[in-house]
Amino acid sequence: MAEVKAISDTPVRRRRKPTSDASRQNLLAEPRRMKILEWLQEEGSARVRELSQAFSVSEATIRQDLERLDADGYVVREHGGAYLKSVPQQVQSMSLQHLENMDRKKRIGRVAASLVGNGETIILDAGSTTTEIANNLTGHQNLNVITNAINIALLLGGLPTMAVHLSGGQFKAPTLSVTGEKSGDFFNGVFAEKLFLATAAVSFEAGLTFPAMADLYVKRAMIKAASKVYLVADSTKIGRTSFSSLGPLDLIGGFITDDGIADRERAEFERRGIEVIIA
Repeated sequence: MAEVKAISDTPVRRRRKPTSDASRQNLLAEPRRMKILEWLQEEGSARVRELSQAFSVSEATIRQDLERLDADGYVVREHGGAYLKSVPQQVQSMSLQHLENMDRKKRIGRVAASLVGNGETIILDAGSTTTEIANNLTGHQNLNVITNAINIALLLGGLPTMAVHLSGGQFKAPTLSVTGEKSGDFFNGVFAEKLFLATAAVSFEAGLTFPAMADLYVKRAMIKAASKVYLVADSTKIGRTSFSSLGPLDLIGGFITDDGIADRERAEFERRGIEVIIA
């Protein structure tokens, strides 16, 4: 008679197939490629060497990332780097790269402009939200507007009621702005009643963060030149972090956002002494 083997009540544990080195590298590469794409969407172009240093990976790895982004249709590879595929047409049409959530940004722009008094000196950072502020300033009188945004200078510079000052520096296509140390040095000795500052992401832990590093110098110089700093950002940016840090939230005195902000988030901003204005 054949021997009958008992079947244990204990379930058999199947061994999980180990992840191959290649699969693990692909999983790690995807977040990095997204960060590289965000960098290019902010800067317009980048060199392999600077991306390698920024992300602490080899130049060969960065080339592979750029080749993948090129194959996916986001960027155009060139010798030593890459540029955002949409940049040439975007610049020719004088349009900005980041045009999402425009209904929120328009509301923020109207509210921010209402805080500006006739005869004031203000600083407008570059970006789609600050452009909406500029759109709502055309009826103001005797304003001194200092900006690093070429599109804002063109929008307001032709009005006889405005004195517009544009900083120098290196052209940055996605935001139609100028950036770098020369742009930051322009603000030395400048005094403004208000600065309207843009950001890519804002969180209580990481503070104000951006996809790349080129703007940090000029933004710090703007903050130093202003009596009061208003952060202007739609609520989708709250709780997010990006690549490089400008600094903690105590850099700002006011935060103008939309009604998508949660009650607990508003309470935390106010607990930190930051005025929250809802558009």
